[in-house]
Amino acid sequence: MIKRKEQFNEATDLTVTHEIRIRFNETDPLGIVWHGNYITYFEDGREAFGRQHGLTYLDIAKTGYTTPIVKSTCEHKLSLRYGDVITIETTVVDTPAAKMIYRFKIIDDKGEVACTGETVQVFLDKDGNLMLTNPPFYEEWKKKVGLLK
Repeated sequence: MIKRKEQFNEATDLTVTHEIRIRFNETDPLGIVWHGNYITYFEDGREAFGRQHGLTYLDIAKTGYTTPIVKSTCEHKLSLRYGDVITIETTVVDTPAAKMIYRFKIIDDKGEVACTGETVQVFLDKDGNLMLTNPPFYEEWKKKVGLLK
């Protein structure tokens, strides 16, 4: 298999950390976090990122766009357990393409990376049409945070 070269760079200045405690309902009978919940943790990270940088789903909806996820990846490295306090690091990836890419690291309470992942979201207008260029609100946001000159 040929691995493609990294096309876009993480905007490491735009990294947000968010801490949560693993809840009982997120675990299996052995007290280990069920694998599907990691995607929920990514969502928690995206929401925290949006609140800090003015890019929440509600902010986006006010502009007449939606941003459905079209791809998500998740690599599990260590198990998390009920009661663990974890940190979700969320970083936006700077890309000229008409999409938002977020990368995630979930770090356990010992400072070890338990999981990494990525989500890709595209832009749909109010009629559900796929945008092939970045919407004006996103171009303005990128300028505001220093991703565009």
